[in-house]
Amino acid sequence: MAEATGVGYFIYGVVPSDVEPTEDARGLGDPAAPVTVVTHGEVAALVSEIGLDRPLGRPDDLVAYKQLLDGTAVEAPVLPIRFGTVLESRDAVTELLSAAHDDYLAALNELDGRVEYVVRGRYVEQAVLTEVLAENPEAEELRQQLRGAPENSSMDLRMRLGELINEGVEARRAADTDRLVDALTAVSVASVLRPPTHEQDAAHAAFLVETERRAEFEEAVERLADDEWSGRVNVKMLGPLAPYDFAARPQPQG
Repeated sequence: MAEATGVGYFIYGVVPSDVEPTEDARGLGDPAAPVTVVTHGEVAALVSEIGLDRPLGRPDDLVAYKQLLDGTAVEAPVLPIRFGTVLESRDAVTELLSAAHDDYLAALNELDGRVEYVVRGRYVEQAVLTEVLAENPEAEELRQQLRGAPENSSMDLRMRLGELINEGVEARRAADTDRLVDALTAVSVASVLRPPTHEQDAAHAAFLVETERRAEFEEAVERLADDEWSGRVNVKMLGPLAPYDFAARPQPQG
């Protein structure tokens, strides 16, 4: 058990053993610590020194963690290690690599030449409300009844209308999520659905994409956003990213 003093090694991810950080690669800290590698066999860990008594989880820490991994993913396969993983010595990092060497290597081979994109669509509120009301006569009738009605005298009706609208949005979300995946299946290797994070979310999914097909993927997203979903769904695309949603990898215990 490491004492809460001295210096430890923050682990960002695992890469092939021939990967070397650039001289300007930086990790956590202020000033940001240089990134080095600990190598074992055919794999290596991207690490930087960090005080063992330093608290983690500041916004700047998460940004530095993601920036390093996302930048690496464009150049070489990388397996992100759970944020906050700190070992007390380089020898401990080597032991980690040794214990799961073959699993890490297999995962890296699977992800070679691939990156992740995350695509999220969020409804234009008035547009989706218009669609839901047009498809649900009961909801439209309730909306007409409630126009000008005192709020405290029609609570039951307002609750029912809210339920119908929520059900309608959920149904459209399911259909639009299917549409997003269908539209991008031909230009991606795999997809993982993400749960909605906002009541107006239309679709949210991660995609694994061949690096050489990045332009095709981005163009397909733009076509969906600018043509089919224009005016009803605002689309945001993040990437290229490290394969956070697709990297099945052993994680350090504890």
